[in-house]
Amino acid sequence: MNYLQTLDYLYGQLPMFTRDGASAFKKDLTNTLLLCQNLGNPQQKFKSIHIGGTNGKGSTSHMLAAVLQSAGYKTGLYTSPHLKDFRERIRINGEMIAEQQVVDFVASQQENINTIRPSFFEMTVAMAFDYFAREKVDIAVIEVGLGGRLDSTNIISPLISVTTNIGWDHMNLLGNTLPEIAAEKAGIIKPNTPVVIGEYQQEVAAVFISKAKQENAPIRFASEEWDAVIDPNAENHRSAAFLSVDVTQKNSGQRVKFELDLTGLYQLKNLKTVLSALDELRKQGFEIKTDAVFISLKSVKQLTGLNGRWQVLGRNPLIICDTGHNPEGIAEVLINISATRYRHLHFVLGMVADKDSSKILSLLPQHATYYFCKPNIPRGLSAETLKHQAAGFSLQGDDFSSVKEALAAAKNNASPDDLIFAGGSTFVVAELV
Repeated sequence: MNYLQTLDYLYGQLPMFTRDGASAFKKDLTNTLLLCQNLGNPQQKFKSIHIGGTNGKGSTSHMLAAVLQSAGYKTGLYTSPHLKDFRERIRINGEMIAEQQVVDFVASQQENINTIRPSFFEMTVAMAFDYFAREKVDIAVIEVGLGGRLDSTNIISPLISVTTNIGWDHMNLLGNTLPEIAAEKAGIIKPNTPVVIGEYQQEVAAVFISKAKQENAPIRFASEEWDAVIDPNAENHRSAAFLSVDVTQKNSGQRVKFELDLTGLYQLKNLKTVLSALDELRKQGFEIKTDAVFISLKSVKQLTGLNGRWQVLGRNPLIICDTGHNPEGIAEVLINISATRYRHLHFVLGMVADKDSSKILSLLPQHATYYFCKPNIPRGLSAETLKHQAAGFSLQGDDFSSVKEALAAAKNNASPDDLIFAGGSTFVVAELV
C-alpha cells in the first residue's frame, strides 16, 4: 500500500471515534499494551509529559513542546484529533512523521492488527510511541485522547502528569457529574510523579488531591501560583498578532511579560499551567532558560504547526475560527467574541450528533445571524436538525449543505466591520484552516 491506501485502510478497517463515536472507545488498555509489547515496549524508552483535561490540553501540549524544542531538546509531540493531515498527530520538533514511516509501520503491524483488532486510536498511539523511541527523542509531550484512566496513552510513566481543567464533555463515557469526570481524568496520576492541575475548581479539587495523596504524588495548582492579565497598554488584542500578557508569580511577586501568538483569552489559563509544568521540569534537571520561553511562546504556531485556536482566517470582515466545542469551551469563545469590536455577528455553527447540544445552544447570543452546517464526518449533526434545535433557543438563521457554503454565505452577507465566527466543532474548523 502507498500512503493514501494506508490511510484508507486505517480509516476504513479500524474502529474510529471520529466516525463511530462511543463504540470505538475501548474501556481498557489491553490492546495498547499488547501492541506495544510486540514493539518492545517503546513507551519505556523515552521521557514524557502526560497532559489531560477537558479544555486547553491541546494548546498546553503545543506550548510545552515549543518551549522544550526551543530549549534544545529533541521533542516528540502526540496530539489528537488532526485537522488536515493524519500526520499532524505525531511530530518531532514540529515536523510531522514522514508518510513512508506511516506506511512502513502499518505494513509491519498487519499480523498484530489482524490478531488484536485495535481501534484507530490505539494503533495511532502505538505508532507514535514506536516512532519516538526509534528517533530517540529527549522527551515527548503526550496529549490524552479522551478521559484519562482508560485512555490508550495512559501506559506511559511520565515525568509530570498535567490536567488543565474539568468540564462537561463526553458524559456518556466519563460520568454525569464533574467529580465523576474528574475521577476519570485523575487516572493519569502516577505513583511518586508530580502533578500539575491548571485550574483550582472547588467542585473537583478534592478528587485530584485525594488521588495524588493515594499515589504519593506531589500536587500543585497553577492558578494558585500565578496571576495573568492582559497588558492594558497593548494593541487591541482581538485583532493583534500577539496577546500581550503580564504574569505575576504570587509567592515572590516577580512580574514577567509574555507575548503569545495564541491570542485567545483562554490562553491565560493555559500559560499558567505551562509555567508550573516548566518549573517542575527544571526541578528535574531540565535546562530551560527564560529567553527560550519568551521566544517559543511567541511562535508556537510556527514551531509546532498548531491551528484552530482563535485563528484569524480573514479581515474586513474579521473572520475567526476556534475548536472550542463543549459548554466551557464555547463559553471561552463567547468571552473572546464579547471582547471584539464588531457591528454584527455572523455565526457559522456545526456540531456532532452524539453530544447534548442544548447546553451549548443555551449559551449562544440571540442577536447573531446563524449559518447552520454539518461537518463532513459521519457523526456530524445535520444542518436541518441543528437549525430546528437552535430555534428552540431563539437562534435564527439558514441551513447550508456544507461548512464552506455556510462560510461563503456569511461572507456574502457581512459588512467590512462585522465579525464572522466559525466553530461549534473541531471538525468545522478542520474544513476551514
